[in-house]
Amino acid sequence: MATCPICRRRPTAEAYKPFCSKRCADVDLQRWFTGGYSIPESVDEAPSEERDED
Repeated sequence: MATCPICRRRPTAEAYKPFCSKRCADVDLQRWFTGGYSIPESVDEAPSEERDED
């Protein structure tokens, strides 16, 4: 049986799958809202510039 990805202590509940409870589901949602799951941007990559040739 799979365990909850947030608390990693309890098995998942069918009602809150893949979480074990509403609390863990809310913790995950809060992490999405506050940017906790953001992918860091690479600093050495310069944005490409498109230039018009007139």
